[in-house]
Amino acid sequence: MQKRNRSGTDIARGMERRAFLTLTAGLGAMMAVTPRAMAAGTSLWTDFISPPADARPMVRWWWFGGAVEPDEIVREIKAMKAGGFGGFEIQPVYPLSLDDPERGIRNKPYLSKDFLDAVTVAAKTGREEDLRVDMTLGSGWPFGGPHITADKAAARLIKQEMPVAAAASSVTLPELPEANRYLAAFVGSDAVAIGADRAVSFAPSDTTRTLYLIIQGRTGQQVKRPTVGSEGFVLDHMNPVAVQTHLDNVGAPLLKAFGANPPHAIFSDSLEVYGANWTDDLLAEFKTRRDYDLTPHLLSLFVDKPDSAGVRYDWGLTLSELVDERYLTPVREWAKAKGTLFRSQTYGVPAVTLSSNALVDLAEGEGAEWRGFSTARWASSANHIFGRPVTSAESWTWLHKGAFRATPLDIKAEGDVLLLSGINQFIAHGWPYTPPKVAEPGWALYAAAVFNDHNPWWPVMADVNLYFQRMSWLLRQGKNVADVAIYLPTEDAMASFKPGAEATINGQMRRRVPEELTSTLLDAGYNFDFIDGDAVLARGIDYPVLILPRVERISPDAYERIQRYVQDGGFVIALGAPPIQAPGLLTGKSGGDRVAAVSRTLFDGGGKGAVAPDEAGLKSALGGLLPPDIDGMVSGLGFMHRKLAGSDVYFVANTTNQPLSARLRFRGQQAGQVWDPVSARVFNYSPQDAVALAPYESRVFVFGDVGKASSPAQTVRSVPLSGGWTRKVGQGSARPVDAFASWADEASTTFFSGGAVYSREVDISAADLAGKSVRLNLGEGTPSADSGVKGPGMLAHLDAPVRDAAEVVVNGRRAGAIWCAPFELEIAPFLKPGANRLEVRVYNTAINLLAARPPEDYGALNARFGERFKPQNMDNLKPLPSGLLKVPELRIRD
Repeated sequence: MQKRNRSGTDIARGMERRAFLTLTAGLGAMMAVTPRAMAAGTSLWTDFISPPADARPMVRWWWFGGAVEPDEIVREIKAMKAGGFGGFEIQPVYPLSLDDPERGIRNKPYLSKDFLDAVTVAAKTGREEDLRVDMTLGSGWPFGGPHITADKAAARLIKQEMPVAAAASSVTLPELPEANRYLAAFVGSDAVAIGADRAVSFAPSDTTRTLYLIIQGRTGQQVKRPTVGSEGFVLDHMNPVAVQTHLDNVGAPLLKAFGANPPHAIFSDSLEVYGANWTDDLLAEFKTRRDYDLTPHLLSLFVDKPDSAGVRYDWGLTLSELVDERYLTPVREWAKAKGTLFRSQTYGVPAVTLSSNALVDLAEGEGAEWRGFSTARWASSANHIFGRPVTSAESWTWLHKGAFRATPLDIKAEGDVLLLSGINQFIAHGWPYTPPKVAEPGWALYAAAVFNDHNPWWPVMADVNLYFQRMSWLLRQGKNVADVAIYLPTEDAMASFKPGAEATINGQMRRRVPEELTSTLLDAGYNFDFIDGDAVLARGIDYPVLILPRVERISPDAYERIQRYVQDGGFVIALGAPPIQAPGLLTGKSGGDRVAAVSRTLFDGGGKGAVAPDEAGLKSALGGLLPPDIDGMVSGLGFMHRKLAGSDVYFVANTTNQPLSARLRFRGQQAGQVWDPVSARVFNYSPQDAVALAPYESRVFVFGDVGKASSPAQTVRSVPLSGGWTRKVGQGSARPVDAFASWADEASTTFFSGGAVYSREVDISAADLAGKSVRLNLGEGTPSADSGVKGPGMLAHLDAPVRDAAEVVVNGRRAGAIWCAPFELEIAPFLKPGANRLEVRVYNTAINLLAARPPEDYGALNARFGERFKPQNMDNLKPLPSGLLKVPELRIRD
């Protein structure tokens, strides 16, 4: 079947197009290494340039409705490898089409024989291609499905109010739905008994009163974005029977489909069990763990009373312990017994803690808020503390909404932010499986960028992935260096839990650890990790400075361990004021004196602790304790520091859409090297050198056991290439280029998405090639205004001179790709004296093609399956600028 091109005329068959894209993407991995790069001569440099395959990004592979077929499964896996991906995670999600025999679409019910046979094909092919294969242990998220009955579904506390007439002395309560039950009743503040017949008796009164009923209910939450046949309740993660039921009914058949070779890891998506704050035996567990009966205090969870903070903390702590013991631990043990690992996004609801990450094999985060709190840094901090070298992230979720809008520059902008948050394994979000007969650009998830070979800029995917492969590998070496640990006020968070609001710890941290605090540290040149009380007790504090950010309550055991840390030479700074009380109803009373004693010892008079009234005072206090890791930082620059045997490595990134220049002084370092992870060039570095970074550009600084490299060129001669160009858009004819402008401005190519070839002859003298650098530069980007796209997600606010990526071919040989600032490429190794043939193959996004169509009509699909998703930002699409937008030039450096 022939496809339609983006302007409506017939072009080559889709499979031919994909074969071409796969070929050119594979060539992208063969990037030129300049003679200067080879000067480093160290094993670190050698591995950095060609890092191990296990550092490659992976993809989340969406199977829509299970409508997958063996031949296409195999083809897509091979394409992933050609594009520089190191593996995939299978995640079945909602259907995107009704069954359609003409297009070869057949939805396969979840866990059916046909579905599991497809899993077997994917697992076998992944192994044959030496790719890592992970398996989501469910469909959609959170875990659940038809095997979860109401009594095993996520539970919550509910308060209902009934008016009681003045003369009344009893009421009979209504019958509750299945798997719900009454827990307690209160007339005013007084507890009253509930009889077996649901009768409640109390003394009459002269006034109307309110009867408060505390009920164990069910959240009713259904699995989000489920595939066909996986619909049902979300399970109760604190109910061991519910968890085991899921492992038996979902986990076992999935792993059986892998045969003798289990997946590398099973995966649990973020805990988004909205409203979950109870389980069937919580009252009994609470009494055992907290040493008092919660029942008479249940109203204090809802209504602010003198005992509320203590009771709420004890309730929150119990929830946290139960999800640790009944979900995270048994799933990890189950995975171990099956010969696989447990990868988990351990945050959200129910109320897991930072230290809960120690219970999983592979802790994962997400989120691009590198200057504030994010679950990416939550996960990486836990891994730093508990000695896990790799932290993965669900990467590029919501990137430049909607689907197909993201560019390679967007990918780098967010990817660098994740690197700055401690991430060193990317799970791209994601790769949509697309049946072969679906019109280009294929299927897409409602909330994601598209990283598959239907994307027009796919030919540079391997180049993009090589950058992240290099950085992921490098940032796994040695040990992370952070000067500051920020104590997460977990105790205060639990003490504020309240039914009706989400019982989440990480969800409160953006307020309790504000960006004003974290950005103050970063701009002053100090990096940081998070830590909590459990981590302090389990691992100690391996950081020079600990900050207590307006902590009111603290575990006495953890606080006394902090006191010993100070006695051993550590520094502690209380922001705002020192802690003043212990958490919990009973433990708050017994531990309060201990907390007060530690605060007096540390902060009164001659104590070694310091109190900073605000962030400005914190910066001053910190500067008096130790010099910054990097002095001279400017806002928008970020860094990560790794300590290796014999060397120190710093990753420095410009996260802004403006060029930044700064004289950075690396603590205790003198001369070293600066590595360009995109171009594979290396130069000498000295403290006198200014560090200049283009928008969203990054560098690696290496000190210690490194060799000598060349110094940057001192003189640069620019040669504009303004004339003599032709441009061939798609299958059209080559035409002279009168001016460099968007092909979307021309009527015949307004809605074209794909590639265009710009060609011309270039004369180069032998003198210009004599030991010199010759770079093709496509121009500078222009900072752009806010796109107006609201909600989660990130994008690069930069109008690039090439829209949106380019391959450069010199004399018939691929020289590399240009996809990020400074939008230039070394081409000297491919040039010869005299005439040279230069081609710049430019690729845009699929938005122009989609702008020519009305939005997809999912009415029939929704009528059949219910509305399981809503496409994001896919209405009113307009063609985007495409092609070379500025005059290219050669930059010849002596």
